[in-house]
Amino acid sequence: MNDRGVAPSFLPDLPVLAAPMAGGPGPAELVVAAAKAGSMGFLAAGYKTPAAFAAEIATVGGIPFGVNLFAPNPAPVDPAEFRSYADLLAPEADRYGVALPAEPVDDPPGDPDAWHDKIDVLRAQPVAVVSFTFGIPPAADLAALRATGAVLVQTVTSPAEARAAAEAGMDAVVVQSAAAGGHSGTLTPREPVPEVPLPDLVKAVRAAVDLPVVAAGGIGTAADVSDALAAGATAVAVGTALLRCAEAGTSATHRAALADRNRTGGTVRTHAFTGRPARALRNEFTDRYDELAPYGYPALHHLTSPIRRAAAAAGDPERVHLWAGTGYRHATEEPAGVILTRLANAR
Repeated sequence: MNDRGVAPSFLPDLPVLAAPMAGGPGPAELVVAAAKAGSMGFLAAGYKTPAAFAAEIATVGGIPFGVNLFAPNPAPVDPAEFRSYADLLAPEADRYGVALPAEPVDDPPGDPDAWHDKIDVLRAQPVAVVSFTFGIPPAADLAALRATGAVLVQTVTSPAEARAAAEAGMDAVVVQSAAAGGHSGTLTPREPVPEVPLPDLVKAVRAAVDLPVVAAGGIGTAADVSDALAAGATAVAVGTALLRCAEAGTSATHRAALADRNRTGGTVRTHAFTGRPARALRNEFTDRYDELAPYGYPALHHLTSPIRRAAAAAGDPERVHLWAGTGYRHATEEPAGVILTRLANAR
């Protein structure tokens, strides 16, 4: 319990949660399946329009669930570096006949990922748990969400970030290790994220703040869950483990790559796709461009999106972001509820 009297009672009985996965893999169907299994899922607001976000909240209905927002934390790209990178990517765009933006795109100007409109959605359609990644929201926005009755949760990657979350008044933290698939929630995307094992990171955060901890990153087995809980986590959150389940919105190209036993390159940390560090299956794109790509989100996300969409549609796994944590070999095609329940059996 923290000094505001909030206990981890907002968490479900099953201590393995379905993590938010932006960009399609985490639809409403996955959130509903998690709730039916006695767990809780998170809708990802990232990349959705406010209208689509509102509609998805309405679709899920009255079951316990959470949402995740990309909090404002601009990481501008140098325009000259952007143009240079766009020139390097031109052959990839030509391969699929797609056009790339000539200049960095802001989405929308001054309001990353339509942040303010999504806050308004949550004021009109309150959700039990609201989590944040990429940045710590302004105090006024936190107050507006707290007034709806929401529990507020911050993604952190270090004890220092956890202390900042506690100072901002968060009710809990998601402690994300470097082993996590997809984007890192780091508040400082240009700085390396330490490769600390998840149980050790949980212990360090627990020593730094008096907040409930949800552990995430690289979890693929019941033993991984047990280790995180033994380290002091109240629950864990899994994303990669669910990417191949029937309820996930994972593309066919991504699913096939995860299941391909001939793909032996493992995972890499890369900022080549979006300008923010993320973990993905190694492919030709990461090999060719990771050391050449500048940092800068969301500009690089918009730059590479046409290539990635076209590659996914064409079944080309070498030019699409194959987000995956280090435990990706444990992802199965079972129903989501079966996966979550099996992982929780370590208790």
